[in-house]
Amino acid sequence: MANQTLEERLQRLEDHAALKRIVDTFSNLADARQVQEQTFLFTEDGVVETWFGETALPPLRGRKAIEDSWTPFLATFDTVYHVNGQFTAEIDGDTATATHDCTVELIGEPEGAKTRNSNGVIYSDSYLRVNGEWLIAKRVARFIWRDVHPFIAA
Repeated sequence: MANQTLEERLQRLEDHAALKRIVDTFSNLADARQVQEQTFLFTEDGVVETWFGETALPPLRGRKAIEDSWTPFLATFDTVYHVNGQFTAEIDGDTATATHDCTVELIGEPEGAKTRNSNGVIYSDSYLRVNGEWLIAKRVARFIWRDVHPFIAA
């Protein structure tokens, strides 16, 4: 960074902020169950890979596949709540990668009794700048821990 111009350093900061904004916007839209809007954070052919421990779900390819999978899943919950944590990004021109941690709370009755499904997730994203806008080209979601228990309202 020492050899970068002020303009280059400023661009890097702006790019980092834009990538973090995608992460936070993604979470806010998930919490509101606005899946169709979420899909526009991905490239047209964006890929999502999801892992629960060592078990992989079939990858989702493209905005329509993402929407068709996530819409019915999120509809099974009364409350969806994401809390984003650490975010580190590496930016190289019009491509970038980032890793970020997230806690996802899912409250609902998917199996008849109201439960709270708490998850620790590590997202590994690849981004592409398309027409001046950063988009997610690939997301690997690793659900590394899960705690499901009866939900007791306050």
